[in-house]
Amino acid sequence: MQDKNIVAVLGPDVDGLDLSGDLRDVAAAWLAHLAGMRGAADHTLSAYERDLRQFLAFLKSRLGRTPCLGDLEGIEPRTIRAFMAARRKEGLTSRSLARTMSALRTFFRWLETERQITNRAVEAVALPKVPHSVPKPLTVGKAAEVIESGGEAEEPWVAARDAAVLLLLYGSGLRIAEALSLTVRQAPTGTRDILRIAGKGGRERLVPVLPVTQEALVRYLALCPYDLSADGPLFLGVRGGPLSPRIIQLLMQRLRETLGLPATATPHALRHSFATHLLSAGGDLRQIQELLGHASLSTTQVYTEVDRDRLLEVYDRAHPRAHRHS
Repeated sequence: MQDKNIVAVLGPDVDGLDLSGDLRDVAAAWLAHLAGMRGAADHTLSAYERDLRQFLAFLKSRLGRTPCLGDLEGIEPRTIRAFMAARRKEGLTSRSLARTMSALRTFFRWLETERQITNRAVEAVALPKVPHSVPKPLTVGKAAEVIESGGEAEEPWVAARDAAVLLLLYGSGLRIAEALSLTVRQAPTGTRDILRIAGKGGRERLVPVLPVTQEALVRYLALCPYDLSADGPLFLGVRGGPLSPRIIQLLMQRLRETLGLPATATPHALRHSFATHLLSAGGDLRQIQELLGHASLSTTQVYTEVDRDRLLEVYDRAHPRAHRHS
């Protein structure tokens, strides 16, 4: 568990909230449970911590005092609904509200399991309806343009670095955080053409690395002007520190403008493109699930919808009897 997550929810005067001792202790224990026992990712912990803190701040405004653990036992569904309505007015999307509800349900279930309190009011509140969405991959041609144009920075070593990162996203289906967390020791060069990745929830997976990606990494390592330690970050920024995801996000933003790509062309869209293009080429859904590191096949199955739409487009264009008549 990262200390910063505990401090953020429990520290005094955060959003005007200074929790009482019993509630502070159980909140800290819950966050530690998520981090240690469930292996939650850092961004999930941060989101759940923020959701709980905002809910407790809302309770404080309703009670006129700092809430304690006993106050949670008396919460009614209408209080939960009022909190969600307030968050909606602040501009939260249905997807964010659904995550907030998930955080509160997880917290109250844990309180019951730990025999702290029993209150199932949050279970009586319906989850917001989240609009169904499918990934927005690039076409094969546009993905190729991104890879070709992504390594055009003025400094050769920066260009080599950017090209290597983009190839890991598209060629191996890595998340941006996974690519930037690689160490020099893990660099897939030479005869090593497999990466062992620790993904969300601590799930490990093996992903293949294309020869073109290996070549890009060798070029970057040869040109990088900084001393790289075996256990240090593989990818560095221009000042020698770990490369920030924001740099790759800005790179994709420039490529969107240069190549006329849609707003959905983000670093993560390269991972979507990896999965969709594999499926289009006949890849097995179970194998793609393993390559992406999805815990559930249902998460991977969303790519079949993307591929179905593409096939229908091809069918409508190519089949002699497919033309629609008004």
